[in-house]
Amino acid sequence: KLHSDLDKGVGSVKYTLSGDGAGTVFTIDETTGDIHAIRSLDREEKPFYTLRAQAVDVDTKKPLEPESEFIIKVQDINDNEPKFLDGPYVASVPEMSPVGAYVLQVKATDADDPTYGNSARVVYSILQGQPYFSIDPKTGVIRTALPNMDREVKEQYQVLIQAKDMGGQLGGLAGTTTVNITLTDVNDNPPRFPKSIFHLKVPESSHVGSAIGRIRAVDPDFGKNAEIEYNIVPGDGGNLFDITTDENTQEGVIKLKKPLDFETKKAYTFKVEASNLHLDHRFHSVGPFKDTATVKINVLDMDEPPVFSKPMYTMEVYEDTPVGTIIGAVTAQDLDAGSSSVRYFIDWKNDVDSYFTIDATEGTIATNELLDRENTAQYNFSIIASKVSNPLLASKVNVIINVLDVNEFPPEISVPYETSVCENAKPGQVIQTITAVDKDLSPVGQRFSFKLSSEASNKPNFTVHDYRNNTAGIETRRNGYSRRQQELYFLPVVIEDSSYPVQSSTNTLTIRVCRCDSDFTIQSCNVEAIFLPVGLSTGALIAILLCIIILLVIVVLYVALRRQKKKDTLMTSKEDIRDNVIHYDDEGGGEEDTQAFDIGALRNPKVIEDNKIRRDIKPDTLRFPRHRQPEEVNTDIRDFINQRLQENDVDPSAPPYDSLATYAYEGNGSVAESLSSIDSLTTEADQDYDYLSDWGPRFKILADMFGEENYSPDKVT
Repeated sequence: KLHSDLDKGVGSVKYTLSGDGAGTVFTIDETTGDIHAIRSLDREEKPFYTLRAQAVDVDTKKPLEPESEFIIKVQDINDNEPKFLDGPYVASVPEMSPVGAYVLQVKATDADDPTYGNSARVVYSILQGQPYFSIDPKTGVIRTALPNMDREVKEQYQVLIQAKDMGGQLGGLAGTTTVNITLTDVNDNPPRFPKSIFHLKVPESSHVGSAIGRIRAVDPDFGKNAEIEYNIVPGDGGNLFDITTDENTQEGVIKLKKPLDFETKKAYTFKVEASNLHLDHRFHSVGPFKDTATVKINVLDMDEPPVFSKPMYTMEVYEDTPVGTIIGAVTAQDLDAGSSSVRYFIDWKNDVDSYFTIDATEGTIATNELLDRENTAQYNFSIIASKVSNPLLASKVNVIINVLDVNEFPPEISVPYETSVCENAKPGQVIQTITAVDKDLSPVGQRFSFKLSSEASNKPNFTVHDYRNNTAGIETRRNGYSRRQQELYFLPVVIEDSSYPVQSSTNTLTIRVCRCDSDFTIQSCNVEAIFLPVGLSTGALIAILLCIIILLVIVVLYVALRRQKKKDTLMTSKEDIRDNVIHYDDEGGGEEDTQAFDIGALRNPKVIEDNKIRRDIKPDTLRFPRHRQPEEVNTDIRDFINQRLQENDVDPSAPPYDSLATYAYEGNGSVAESLSSIDSLTTEADQDYDYLSDWGPRFKILADMFGEENYSPDKVT
């Protein structure tokens, strides 16, 4: 209720209300100043309201007093029950836990005012789950209430928890939640075999490593606590078998460790022990966490394939061994009671197997082709042995044949080296280290030796230093090298191996002279670098080379033209001499006859005339005369003619019409004497033609005609 001292009760004062909830939650009587709540209040929604009130003159509408502020506080009542905001709960506790073992803490929340009365005071209790668990009424901590709870008996528990306010008194509000508690497993149970003896039957043909049977021990525990390890107790027959654990079923899988043979032993007995892998020391007092059972294995007789004497055969043979040479043998036997003969053959898979053959009865292996270790160093193939009585029963063995090396290849330099030497190199400087390789299979400890060839050992340029570790160094022997004098050096190096027979080869190293700085760092090795000190650029060098090439081409063309012109002139002159002098159908008229030929050509061989066509015969092919030095002008014509005659006499390819008939010297002093009928013998029969044989091969036919046949004028018609 609001009241102003200026209010005389005559209705002249008006009361107003503003602030939180004014008009919605609270209202005021304008005349009396009474404040009323117009709807129900909830402390949990809003615990207090701040309002402002004022007294106003009804007539003037002016405030009679300053505005005043006041707070309306909502008083709490117990209208909210406790709530488990995180429920329902899930918890776990190990089995066999002692009494009071912590399980879980629950918490309930009450929305009432904890500062006013007991409305928010909560007390916890168990409605369902006793006598296994208990709860602290104040803290809500749940603990075990019974000892040795066994998971194998009961694993899941559901506990109902209640939270009640008003301190648990009558009339208080309560809330509940569920806690699902699981007992986790501990290794409190040892494995146990369901029976003490296990019987197994195993064929003797079972393969090594194969599973021949299973046994199982039972462990009621769960997870890793139920993991079992099986072991064979040392004893009779235990060394032939092995046992492992199947991780999915926890069974013991018995496997064959060695081959079985019914003819050797028909039964085996041994013990198997099963134990837990993960032990809990708290339960050692219960007893040993392992159990033992007996396994009896009976071997069944089977018809088996032949058995080789070795699991694998290794043989050796030298390359180039003659075809048909026996290099080894394999042996297989039938171990069954009724022994059968064995046949051998190669398991053909590829062409490599064709290099060898095997005797089907004896099992001897021989070469079928020549072997080359450099092509194939090792052959690997299989040989099959089968029973004659039952060819389907066969066994296989692997055969490895190593081809032994014969030293047939010389060692060579391993890689093509690019060796260079500085112009400013010093004597004894190592410019290259070389190594060698051998195509032959190098035996352990084989050594290569390096040296200079005999023709290079006397040269003062380079030497080879053998380091005796299959490497050698190329060392300089001079103080400096010049690229202008020699740009490349070729150094022959002889390399020998240490095998028998000793093989050697000569390898040539190319050493290039390069320009280096003072630290012997190579700056340039190309040809252009030789001219760089002159100061010429690359373009200038190219221009100079082009000019030189053009000049050389001009000179060559000029010389060729001159030679062609000179050749044509000489040929024309010689042909004119030949064509104008030689006549076979015309007798000369003596010194007075100057029309038949030009005598000046005989007197001066250098006279060049136009080419004339022969008047006596027409040559079949055009021949060019031999080139010879021109005679001097004053040379005697006789010597000239004799020289030409001698050249034609010894030339078998020249036809007869190339001979010269000299008319200027007929008569006295002429070898042929006069060709005129004047002063000749009266009859042709009186003449002696034997002298024609002395004139050479050019007159051989003429000499045969007149020398062998007697001439008879009567036969002339």
